Amino acid sequence: MRFYELINLIIQLFSERWHIMKIKLIDLAHGRSGDKGDTANVGIIAYKPEFYPFLKSVLTPERVKTHFSGICKGRVERFELPNIFAFNFLLHQSLGGGGTRSLRHDAQGKTLSTAFLRMELEVPDELAREWGISKK
Repeated sequence: MRFYELINLIIQLFSERWHIMKIKLIDLAHGRSGDKGDTANVGIIAYKPEFYPFLKSVLTPERVKTHFSGICKGRVERFELPNIFAFNFLLHQSLGGGGTRSLRHDAQGKTLSTAFLRMELEVPDELAREWGISKK
């Protein structure tokens, strides 16, 4: 069992016994995005080091692929950068051919970090309180 699968299992167990708070990724991280041809490149950086293990558990390539289901036609790769509490995601076949070939409004993927930061996450209330995150 991978580490993030174990964390997801713990979260499921928490959700059965404790209250869960729904938050947005933007409550825990910021992001930047751009392009390399038809591949979007999205960086997610945790605001605090203590957020990183949780983000590692929930920001799986499968979950990111689902979040961008209408945009990402190819695979999603995740690269971990634990020394700076960040991740780099490559979303293959996401830009309609790339900047010079695409007819999309955002052919360089500049808005994808904003879309990513709107991802909804479930956090146990106790953990959210510990992190200083309140219900909105």
